[in-house]
Amino acid sequence: MKPTKEMSGGGYLYVPGVFQYSCGVAALPGNKIERVRFSEPIPMEEGFRRVAEVIQAAGQPLKSFCACELRSPAPFDDAEFKSFNKTYVGTLKDWGLFEQGDNPVARSNVCPELNGPTEPSFHSFAFARQSSSLTSKMSERRSFIVSGSAEVPEGTASYGGNAIAAGNTSAEGIRAKARWVLEEMERRMLLLGATWQDTTAVQIYSVFDFHSFLAEEIVVRGAARNGVTWHFNRPPLTGLDYEMDCRGISIERVI
Repeated sequence: MKPTKEMSGGGYLYVPGVFQYSCGVAALPGNKIERVRFSEPIPMEEGFRRVAEVIQAAGQPLKSFCACELRSPAPFDDAEFKSFNKTYVGTLKDWGLFEQGDNPVARSNVCPELNGPTEPSFHSFAFARQSSSLTSKMSERRSFIVSGSAEVPEGTASYGGNAIAAGNTSAEGIRAKARWVLEEMERRMLLLGATWQDTTAVQIYSVFDFHSFLAEEIVVRGAARNGVTWHFNRPPLTGLDYEMDCRGISIERVI
């Protein structure tokens, strides 16, 4: 994993990752990251239009767009995932977010097992904006978002084929996957200057039960200090079974 880089004109720094997303973002001094969730999933094209409207209404440049959470109908195979990412990244390039040669935007993209969207859609997004005041201990902290990670190293030729405990969905298999993902969350937070103590939300995406190891693997680390949100979703690629993301955000709203 590479050191952080500053997004020029965006108000945040990021941990370089792979073509489709960075590993995480954090606000630069004098800025805060604001998260906005849609009350219902918004299809990609319309979602990008709505995202641009909100960012520009806040007086911020499109380069301040720093993270999003997507929902897809079903897990992709490797070829489908590459095709989807080319379409998604096209808008980021149009907005000038690739001017430094890599993708600065953090992302989670998961697939609801039930009642999901009929096409890839926005669940939420985040952008950096200037902080007008520092009135509380929370507001003095650097806000950050860590991208979703499933149980596989980033950038492999075949994600499903390189999964931790591949095909093993027993309690011990899911535990092995979860342990790897928790450690990946910690690696990414470390580069952003954060720990579990700084998180305001932790999300788990899986259709498999993790309660048998919730205390020993998740709570004991401090990852559930504000509870955890379980989404009955699958990771975005076939062959993957467990994903997490986390954030430390003081400004969140629903539209």
